[in-house]
Amino acid sequence: MNSYFKNLNKIEFVVTYACTGRCKHCSEGEHSTSGEHIDPEIAAKAVKELAFEYPLQTVTTFGGEPLLFPEVVYSVMKAATECGVPKRQLITNGYFSAIIDRIRTVAQGIAEAGVNDLLLSVDAFHQETIPLETVKLFAKALKDCGVPVRLHPAWLVSPEDDNPYNRKTREILHSFASMELYENEGNVVFPSGNALKYLAEYFADTQPENPYIEDPYDIKCISVDPDGALLGGNLYRQSIMEIIKDYDPLK
Repeated sequence: MNSYFKNLNKIEFVVTYACTGRCKHCSEGEHSTSGEHIDPEIAAKAVKELAFEYPLQTVTTFGGEPLLFPEVVYSVMKAATECGVPKRQLITNGYFSAIIDRIRTVAQGIAEAGVNDLLLSVDAFHQETIPLETVKLFAKALKDCGVPVRLHPAWLVSPEDDNPYNRKTREILHSFASMELYENEGNVVFPSGNALKYLAEYFADTQPENPYIEDPYDIKCISVDPDGALLGGNLYRQSIMEIIKDYDPLK
């Protein structure tokens, strides 16, 4: 076993970089509404192979907007469920369709796939371009299907800071009160991509760290890109265990 992975307990899939939002805080910059996505069968195979060798605690799918390609989410989460992974997490902005039948169908698919921790990204940034009422329809459909939902806001500077974006975010979160949804701690916007372009003035006195950077000598979480790339290898050319075996941060 490669010693650089002795504490590995999570794998996450960036399903696609395509997105329905145009958020000012996005660390990835501008997004198209269409684009590449990871193959569902290849992603599921990676989960099964990894879970056989490592004590996976979490499998996560996000984007972009992952529910533009829900079949990937279903495939990954079904594999995680079959392998007994405790936390099967989906992060979504909740806006992939405005058609209520489609919204309900996807919510049912998410439930059947075994998602047990759905983080719904709602805040001042997302709601500049994403209709809140459609997101609430999706949240209700998820609750009706028994999927656990937590609100997952992005905060500017800190959750306590009193700025126009945070005030709007608090207003949006409060509008979900009647639905009795739990609020996750969310995350703090860090200066990268669109955030550095549109929100630079807020980083003059503070520089929040990027929470997604991994220690290359102690990999706890493997992240897979939409094109299958990870750790200098690619799932379309090698198995995930071959990639782990060959990994060397000094190369």
